[in-house]
Amino acid sequence: MASPSVDLSAALILAAPALADWLVVLPVALMIGLGAVLMMVRKSVRLHGGIAIAGLALLVLLDAALLWRVSVHGPVTMVMGRWLPPFGIAFTADLFGAVMALAAAIVALAAGIFALADIDASGRRYGFYPFLMLLMAGVTGAFLTGDIFNLYVWFEVLLISSFGLLILGSEPEQIDGALKYAVLNLIGTTLFLIAVGYLYAIFGTLNMADIARKAAGLREAAPLTTLTALFILAFAMKAAAFPVNFWLPASYHTPRVVVSALFGGLLTKVGIYSLIRVTVMLFPVEREALSLIVAISAALTMLVGAFGALAQNDIRRLVGYVVIAGIGNMMAGVAIGTPAAVSGAILYALHSVVTMTALYLVAGEAGRLGGTWTLSGLGGLYRKAPWFSGAAFLLFLAASGLPPFSGLWPKVALLKASLDIGAWWLAAAILISAFLVTLALARVFLLAFWRPQPDPVPEAVAPAGSAVDWRIALPLGCLTALVVLFGLLPEPLLDLAQRAAEGLGEPAAYIHSVFPGGTAR
Repeated sequence: MASPSVDLSAALILAAPALADWLVVLPVALMIGLGAVLMMVRKSVRLHGGIAIAGLALLVLLDAALLWRVSVHGPVTMVMGRWLPPFGIAFTADLFGAVMALAAAIVALAAGIFALADIDASGRRYGFYPFLMLLMAGVTGAFLTGDIFNLYVWFEVLLISSFGLLILGSEPEQIDGALKYAVLNLIGTTLFLIAVGYLYAIFGTLNMADIARKAAGLREAAPLTTLTALFILAFAMKAAAFPVNFWLPASYHTPRVVVSALFGGLLTKVGIYSLIRVTVMLFPVEREALSLIVAISAALTMLVGAFGALAQNDIRRLVGYVVIAGIGNMMAGVAIGTPAAVSGAILYALHSVVTMTALYLVAGEAGRLGGTWTLSGLGGLYRKAPWFSGAAFLLFLAASGLPPFSGLWPKVALLKASLDIGAWWLAAAILISAFLVTLALARVFLLAFWRPQPDPVPEAVAPAGSAVDWRIALPLGCLTALVVLFGLLPEPLLDLAQRAAEGLGEPAAYIHSVFPGGTAR
């Protein structure tokens, strides 16, 4: 007897995806696959650097192709298992996710090259490069997922790998920093999971496009403001915003410098990305209701970061506080919520990914050349390495938001957005924070680079070096060139940020990418 025919079109996607659509998942698959390959050749650690750098270079190319695809054709979606959304797990790339993924890949490639000099054979045997691949799988997956539960999953992936990178070397200071890092991040992750469960109980779906469509109809019947507050708190902990920011300066200075650079450049930005995605695209009305609280947190985050940077003697801890000050600027854009403000926050995130990574690399090379991490012991770096000192000076200007470098344009956008809505006190916080960060970084340059080195050097952490290694010069030089290029030719990046912000505020194209027929099956 012939079996009855079944209409699979009611549940499954029958058409094969376009070849270009595979760009949405290939970056994540590449990183997971390379991590597995590196584990298979774990006894041949001399091969790890070459394999990882080639893989990261390919990741940059894939993410660049994805950004071009999204920029030209709009958001693109691929659903796992051929299930129709919202039942299948969706990867959805829009301009915001694609440009953040590309920025992350660029700094990861720079860090991978820097690690050739910074990570010794012992660190490679303990899995630096496999952990780096897993970290990038988590970061890229978070930027490209279209499912909010899988955003949580990718957070877990990057957290697991970050724990491994944090304790690489097993020194007492690293264990202490890892404990503080783990406790606060696990609390944040737990809050995130509770919020996801609460969201599913309300909406019955975890697909972001589906949530964006249904939110308006549930606003009167469900406590969406409470739900949004939970998400904001969880992501604020991930991003190290006030008052849950103290774990960052207590932990980011403890691992190897290249690990600190990856953390400072990428991990807090995943928290900011998630905050923008959830509050601006999914719950804009609830974001508006909570905007004053977010704005106060943003202002205090900026000021705590700036004053903290002024108070530091350890150059690595100082950079950690500069990272925190930047988080406050991005949160200010979220609090204001206008397209111009969100555009400024996105632009600041891209600037921060590159600049904060480079600043940690500068701190590491300054410590190597000077033999100590302390400003009281450093000095004479300008005589010892003039080109390196010049690059550091440019990066200090960029981090301070001074012209004509990449930090200027997002600060201008955020200041204008603040004044446009009459939030003069938020604009004042942005200006005061920028001024204090400028003083803190000017202090670093004057003490560590310009003045003669003290004699004897106190608290030396390593024998002072002399020449700058090409494995350090190449990534640092390229990141500095990007910072200068973004500052001098900002129009393409400004346009991308503006279009990304508009796509978040009006997510019709994002929703259509997931539900091209207009309705969920």
